[in-house]
This record gives sequence, structure tokens and C-alpha cells, in this order.
Amino acid sequence: MEELDRVRAHTDPEINDRLDAKRLEDLAALVGAPPAEITRRLHELDKEWDVERTLEANAAALTLLSLVLGATRSRAWFALSAAVPAFLLQHAVQGWCPPLALLRRLNVRTRREIDAERTALKGLRGDFDALTPAAGEPTAVARRALDAAGRRLPA
Repeated sequence: MEELDRVRAHTDPEINDRLDAKRLEDLAALVGAPPAEITRRLHELDKEWDVERTLEANAAALTLLSLVLGATRSRAWFALSAAVPAFLLQHAVQGWCPPLALLRRLNVRTRREIDAERTALKGLRGDFDALTPAAGEPTAVARRALDAAGRRLPA
């Protein structure tokens, strides 16, 4: 997963291990749970912000704050308005920026990490039980697979 996920590749391995262990612990607690409980956890995951969204929201807030402070307090605050987009550009190009280390330590996960938990939960809930090749025509099986993955297609 690291080669496909630049954020994980630039995160301290101990932090990745801690996040992975927490995900495994959370999933293990739901093994054998009623489908409604698993669905509740899936709804929680729908509301969880990933590291990209968190970086973007914080960057926007800091930029707006620095513009207001630069206009009302001291022009020195405008420097923050220049630094924040530089960090976003660095993250876009390299997959890393200084705030990333703090966000990962605060347990902010990548979209791929959240989606892996989501897929595992759907498997525990039984969403993939009807996806054997013998379960019907390939297009119907593929449609059920996408539906189970949460990407509903028009009929």
C-alpha cells in the first residue's frame, strides 16, 4: 500500500503501524456483530475527514485568517498567506508537507486507509457473499460488486 499512498510513504512507520493496529482492533471488535452495528460504523466512516480534506480546510482557514490579520493588525501576517499555499503545493508534488506529520500523529487517516476499513466492514456484513462467479451473468455480478462497494449504478 505504501507505494500507492504517498502520505503513508512519508509518515513515520510507527505512526502507520499504530493506525493499522487501531483499524485492525476496530474491525476485530465487529466480527460477528449484527449488520446494524456494522452499518453504524460505516456511517461514522462516511463522516470521517481524510488527511487531504483536513489539510485543505486548515490551509483555507489559515489563509483567510492571515489575510484578515494582515489587513487589520500587521502586514507581517501576509507571510502566512504565502507559506500556506507553498505547503499545499509541496504536498501536491511530493505527497508531504510539514503539517502532515502533526495530522498523522493526531490519527488523521488517508482516504485509502478509510476505504480499506469500509471494504472490510462490508465483507464482515456479508455484502460480498453473492459475488461468486457462479452467482449469475458477469455483468450482474459486477453490478452487485459495485453496489456492495458503495458505488451504486443506475439499473
